Parts: sequence; structure tokens; C-alpha cells
Amino acid sequence: MYTKPSASEIIIRERGRFLAEIIIIFIGILILNLIPYFLLPILIDTTSTLYAPLFFLLRVLSCIIAIPLFLIITNEILGWQKRKVILKQDEKNPAISHLKLYSIGKKNAKYQLLYGLLILFLVFIPLDFIFYWLIPDTIDYSFTVLQNNPELSAYLVNSDYLIFLISTITIHVSVAFYEETIARGLMAKRGNDYFHRMSAVMISSFYFGLGHFTYFFTLSSWIPLLWFLQTFIVGIILSLFFLRKKWLFPLIFAHALNNIISSHTLWNYPNDFSNAALYLYTPLLVISVVLFIWQYSRIKAGIKTGINDFRHYFRNNKKIKESSSDKLLRIFLDFLIAIMIFIVGIIVIL
Repeated sequence: MYTKPSASEIIIRERGRFLAEIIIIFIGILILNLIPYFLLPILIDTTSTLYAPLFFLLRVLSCIIAIPLFLIITNEILGWQKRKVILKQDEKNPAISHLKLYSIGKKNAKYQLLYGLLILFLVFIPLDFIFYWLIPDTIDYSFTVLQNNPELSAYLVNSDYLIFLISTITIHVSVAFYEETIARGLMAKRGNDYFHRMSAVMISSFYFGLGHFTYFFTLSSWIPLLWFLQTFIVGIILSLFFLRKKWLFPLIFAHALNNIISSHTLWNYPNDFSNAALYLYTPLLVISVVLFIWQYSRIKAGIKTGINDFRHYFRNNKKIKESSSDKLLRIFLDFLIAIMIFIVGIIVIL
């Protein structure tokens, strides 16, 4: 006789399946990442300015191939689907659904660009400016961390601006593509396929924040804790946007451009930040204000929706008849799973 599973059983089962799938895909990414990790250093000196751009480009290529490939494998082997009735045939195949996240159509291209600009100028740039201005030690710490990474410092300390510019564009577009694909395109998207949207948001955002906290182990400081808090909050904003629009381009665009701008602050080091604040960030902040005024109604509606979604996370899920103890179990497992995925990520792909 069939017995309907309890809320706690549903919570554990859904997150267990999600965790298993992500770990398998991470292992797949590791397999394809063996090429840049082992073959590239044989062909190119790791201190060369060419090494880092090529390394990150190959890592992105590995990610693009591995995720849909292993989504096909896990779907065939595990066969777990959230919905019993699927209206569209391509939704049965998570690999096709994943690849569609990169699409930019004629009808939505201008909106994807607009949202990318809004995320850049209303989220990334103000936060970076606040941190750099109020906590100047952040710049010192960032530069010291990069100096401990030979392949990255090779382009950062290069006095030739053209070499620096080409390198920083290549590296940060690759990094943004890689991180957004993993955190949002894979974890947030597949989490949303298995359980409620806000759990997917919290898991992917906590994972994203932990990735920036690891710099603490490179050079002991309290600044990585600030980076963690910043990226955790930004991750929530990006994940909420992503799961509503199912667009990766705006996130990659804003993330990459912000990192390119920040790298100019580090390239200017050890000059005082006031120069960068005056000539670099002041014009950008003016644009931020203009965009905020122009798109105020759209921004207000987005903030209201995001706050409502965030509040919903701390309410009992009526669909599965969740009790208060079940809710606490759900929240605990969400953060535990994020930590477990992060640990696996350190071992296999970070």
C-alpha cells in the first residue's frame, strides 16, 4: 500500500538527488579540466602573460562541454524529474534546457543588454566603490593575493597597457562565464528543477560566497569575510533575477565588465584610490544614478518581488505540509549542501 511521504522525507529526497547530480557533473568538469591543468603548463611557461588567458579560456570550454554532456548522462542514469507532467519535450532533457540559457533572441536582445547594464551599474559598481572607498585595505589585500598567483600577477603588473587590457578582458570574461554557468546556470537552475526556487537561490548564493571566502586561506585577513558577505548578497540578487528570466547573458556581461573595471584599480596600484575614484568610478556612478532614475519603476517592482521571495523562504511550505521543524531541517540542509558542494568543488574544479 502506497504511503504518501512526509515533508521531511520529501526535503531529504529532493536535496539528496540534487547533490548527487551536481557531484557527478563536477567530476565531469574535472575530467575535461585535466587538459588545461596538466597539458598547458607543458606547452607554455606559467609566468607567461599568455598562460592565464589560455588557461581560463580552456577551462570555460571544458565547462561548456561537460555540463550538458553530464546532464544527459545523469538524466539517463538517474532519470529524476521534478514534474510528473512535462508540457514541452525539450524540458525532459536538462541538457537542452541548459543550453537554451545562453540564447539571445531578436525580441529579447535589447532587454538582456538593458538588464545587464542595470545589474552592472546598480549592483556591482556601487558595491565595489563603497568597499574600495571605505575599506582601502581591500585594494592592498587584493593585490597581495594576486601577487601570490604567478600566472595572474604576470599580466596585472605588466606595464604595457595593451597587453594588460587584452589579458584582463580575456580572463574576466572567461571567469564570469565560468562562475555564472556553475552558480546560476547549473546550481540555481537544477535546484529550481528539484525544489522550491528560494532554496535553489540560497544554495547557489552561499556556494558563490564561500568561493570568495577561500582567499582567507591564501593570506589570513578579515577582508575575505566581507567578500563572502558581499558575494552572498549579490548571489541572491543574481539568482532571483536569473530564475525569473532564465537569461545568463546579463549576468555574464555585468560580472565580466565589473571585474575588468576593478582590475584597472589594481593595475593602478600602488597609486592612491582617489585617482581611480575621480576618473574611473565617478563617471560610472553618475551613469548609475541616471539609470536608477530612468528605470525606477522597473527596479522598484523587482526589489518588491525579490523581498517577497526572500520572505517566503522562511515560511512553511504548504504544498508539502511543512511544519516548523521541517522548515528548520530544510534551511539546515540547504546550507549544508552548499558547503558540501563547495568542498567537492575545491577538490575537483576550483
